[in-house]
Amino acid sequence: MFNLFGKSNNQTEIQQLNVADFEKLRAANDANTVVLDVRTAEEFAEGSVPNAKLIDVNGVDFTSETANLDPTKKYLIYCRSGVRSMKACSYLAGKGFEDLSNLLGGYMAWSSEKA
Repeated sequence: MFNLFGKSNNQTEIQQLNVADFEKLRAANDANTVVLDVRTAEEFAEGSVPNAKLIDVNGVDFTSETANLDPTKKYLIYCRSGVRSMKACSYLAGKGFEDLSNLLGGYMAWSSEKA
């Protein structure tokens, strides 16, 4: 169902970013860049990347909530470890989103480098 190797079924390239590259893009504060957290609300409440928008990839509203996202924007996507965010990237790529980046190691990697 989902390809976990960097390309979606429609051949959108999904960038795999380390924390430093993720932070460079996030820090650019570009209005066309959206940081998307696809963890649960409980995980999000325990800590998140600043200014991240929460949409739980395993939540019942994921499909409807992502339908309201602008496919022309750049998305920096993360979860706890990088697996669910890759699933979200693959799904969004299949819906026509073209500028998708997955944070390698997810929030665990981000928080350990920011500590």
